[in-house]
Amino acid sequence: MDLQNTVKEALNALYHHPDDAVRMQADRYLQDFQRTLDAWQVADNLLHDSSSNLETLIFCSQTLRSKVQRDFEELPSTAFRPLRDSLNNLLKKFHKGHPKVRTQISIAVAALAVHVPAEDWGDGGIVKWLRDEMDSHPEYIPGFLELLTVLPEEVLNYKIAARPERRRQFEKELTSQMEIALNILTACLAISELKEQVLEAFASWLRLKHGIPGSVLSTHPLVLTALSSLNSEFLSEASVNVISELIHYTAAGGVDGVSANMPLIQVIVPKVMNLKTQLSDSTKDEEDVKAIARLFADMGDSYVELIATGPNESMLIVHALLEVASHPEYDIASMTFNFWHSLQLNLTRRESNIQYVNEASIEAERNRRLLVFRPAYESLVSLVSFRVQYPEDYQDLSYEDLKEFKQTKYAVADVLTDAASVLGGDATLRILYMKLLEAVSGHGNNEHKDWRPAEAALFCIRAISNYVSVVEAEVMPQIMALLPKLPLQPQLLQTVCLTIGAYSKWLDSASCGVSILPSVLDILMKGMGTSEECAAAAALAFRHICDDCRKKLCGCLEGLFHIYNRTVNGEDSFKVPAEDSLHLVEALSVVVTELPPDDAKRALEALCIPIISPLQEAINQGPEILSKRPSRQLTIHIDRFAYIFRYVNHPEVVADAIQRLWPIFKAIFDLRAWDMRTMESLCRACKYAVRTSGRFMGVTIGAMLEEIQSLYRQHHQPCFLYLSSEVIKIFGSDPSCADYLKNLIEALFQHTTRLLTNIQEFTARPDIADDCFLLASRCIRYCPQLFIPSSVLPSLVDCSMIGITVQHREASKSILHFLADIFDLANSALGEQFIPIRDGVIIPRGASITRILVASLTGALPKSRVDVVSYTLLALMRAYGSRALQWAKECVLLIPSTAITDVERSRFLSALSDAASGGDTNGLIVPVEEFSDVCRRNRAVQEIVQEALRPLELNLGIVS
Repeated sequence: MDLQNTVKEALNALYHHPDDAVRMQADRYLQDFQRTLDAWQVADNLLHDSSSNLETLIFCSQTLRSKVQRDFEELPSTAFRPLRDSLNNLLKKFHKGHPKVRTQISIAVAALAVHVPAEDWGDGGIVKWLRDEMDSHPEYIPGFLELLTVLPEEVLNYKIAARPERRRQFEKELTSQMEIALNILTACLAISELKEQVLEAFASWLRLKHGIPGSVLSTHPLVLTALSSLNSEFLSEASVNVISELIHYTAAGGVDGVSANMPLIQVIVPKVMNLKTQLSDSTKDEEDVKAIARLFADMGDSYVELIATGPNESMLIVHALLEVASHPEYDIASMTFNFWHSLQLNLTRRESNIQYVNEASIEAERNRRLLVFRPAYESLVSLVSFRVQYPEDYQDLSYEDLKEFKQTKYAVADVLTDAASVLGGDATLRILYMKLLEAVSGHGNNEHKDWRPAEAALFCIRAISNYVSVVEAEVMPQIMALLPKLPLQPQLLQTVCLTIGAYSKWLDSASCGVSILPSVLDILMKGMGTSEECAAAAALAFRHICDDCRKKLCGCLEGLFHIYNRTVNGEDSFKVPAEDSLHLVEALSVVVTELPPDDAKRALEALCIPIISPLQEAINQGPEILSKRPSRQLTIHIDRFAYIFRYVNHPEVVADAIQRLWPIFKAIFDLRAWDMRTMESLCRACKYAVRTSGRFMGVTIGAMLEEIQSLYRQHHQPCFLYLSSEVIKIFGSDPSCADYLKNLIEALFQHTTRLLTNIQEFTARPDIADDCFLLASRCIRYCPQLFIPSSVLPSLVDCSMIGITVQHREASKSILHFLADIFDLANSALGEQFIPIRDGVIIPRGASITRILVASLTGALPKSRVDVVSYTLLALMRAYGSRALQWAKECVLLIPSTAITDVERSRFLSALSDAASGGDTNGLIVPVEEFSDVCRRNRAVQEIVQEALRPLELNLGIVS
């Protein structure tokens, strides 16, 4: 009683106390209470107590539901019947009570059925038990109907801590009792006020893989009731749900399923088609129209393979879907978008279901089908293109509304690309060009003409740019001629700039491209001076044009540098944001790549001048001022160097540039080594210099590595490891660099393993752990001859064992990938010779590694990491065969039988045994994942397993 009163008081505080701190304390108490064994009895008592208020009832019903779902194993085996009877009494008590309470109790009974086999419920399982209860107590039928509705839904409820085998068995039990369930529902149809509830329950049961023949369902009273209610004045939501489920069921087996279920389809489709006229009925309730549209969309999605063959009957569905697509409400029209995409895939994919002998016949049939659907897709283009037009009140839109409008535009763009795939880009462009002409007619110099239709048409034209032929000569020249005449309204100009960028390949290939380029560049210049959004779009378009028209632009370097310098120097007339100025750096860099080496050297110097000046100026101000500068004032310039080194593809020219720039880089390294952001930016620039220059870097690479090796010891910046891994990739196999690289990796790894001596250090420094083990994996791949025989391998493996269970996703994955690479050493030609050395390190640690991996699989790491852990564990089995299997047996035997059964233990070990003997690992993933699920099925079991395996206690010694 004391505990019950405390719970009531805590609930009262949670909902009514004015002090936030008290409410939080009450919330914590109640959460802790729900995990206790006492929660069963207290929640049950309070639900039976007639004095409990609604807040108490809701909380206790939720508590009881979650206890049955997650903690049923806490109870002794004898508790099932008293618990079932108590829940049954509660179901009767609340059959007219608060819906939330009744639903929670229904879910609790259903969860109980998932845990407890059918034979324990009596003759025939829960459905027969439920039928007997309904027969004995007809006054409680509404409450029992809700239980009948949630039962099949619990098959896929993974909140229930049931073993995978039991879950599969429960699904079979329900499927075998399907006929009884439908008989109960049919009998309940006699009670007219329960019709809606009966149909909801029927829809729920239809989601099971029930296997009832379509011919049987086509005449079933429940189906006929649902179909007949489609004709009623007020459309029944439950009937729509039933018909929707029936449509999905008839198509479940693809084309073969459709054929087998034709009797049912022939009953459903005419009834749904009769609703078509209601789509355009303005007197119809919007929710009803939405429900009708959903049925048409379901038919389209389900029968798309059949529709794609183009029979006349299926075109009736297509025309109905076009009518849905034309509905003014976007939420309704967009229901069809998935259908148009699926139909497009069926019409254009080479592997689509066309049963002909030779290629010519297949191609002829494909073309016939495309021809059949051309009119539909032509109509679709016109029907959806207007939806991307800015609303009149666009300036007053909230952030959320603007975000939603952008999502609408992207969705329409996807539909247009589907149409372009079927019609061809050039044909789609002609339709959209007419929309653009319509929008700009009468524009002239009239700045007050509505710009929105023109912007919408251009957005659509941009969306299909990848589908328009680069030699299209009819429409594109006219569009390009129109662009300079459009008003300089910011949103319109932004779309104009993006459209120009989207058609950069066309500008390069078109015979008139050279003559158009000056006017296009002029538009982009205007864009850069209009607004930040416009300038960003113009910078992006400028990059695309320079990338695709680079050969044409080699003779215009002076003009391009004029734009570049104005942007990089941050002239007031240009509004290009700093981040977007990188597009211009990339643009000039790709044009410089096309120049001969001597010209490229001069051009690269010109590229660097406006970037060097501010950095040199900052260094000249002295160490004290430089160290106080915000990172952004440096990284904005350093990032530009990274882009130059990345995109100027002249290795010797870039190597020469980095050699000249090295004093500036070294000064920043020395004075800002404590600053992570600046170091990341500088290491990125060095990475691209190394990647582009390769072996032309000469002495600069030595100076660079010496610098980061020295600074890493003092400042532990992860990016120094990251830069080293890029160097290993380029120079790892170069014998002339062997001594230097060996010293580098030994120094870096020795220092890192001294930093990461316990799991707390891994948690505090996840980036170092991530980059350290990425570097180690690179060493295995590119220079195993330096890495495997080195003195650091044993300490690095020890370090990895400490860090496997770090919760940081990337760090944990890097460690697991490193171990898998060590285990898979025999798979590489270079690595095979080092297997004896590897074995000398791994075998003494094998039992501990296995135990940590099994602990990670069973709860020490999150469920999302199971696939990586599984791969690493199976790689260990492949590498060490029977020896690894013995390690696995020893650690799995540590898990008590209260957590796993002998069958579950042996099934897991059998999968590992198959891996150890060289079996296909793809087939082993499911049993390994199921073992993981069993050990994680609830908090108590997971704690038992982790307590048995104790992964963190295996590495308490100091790492050498």
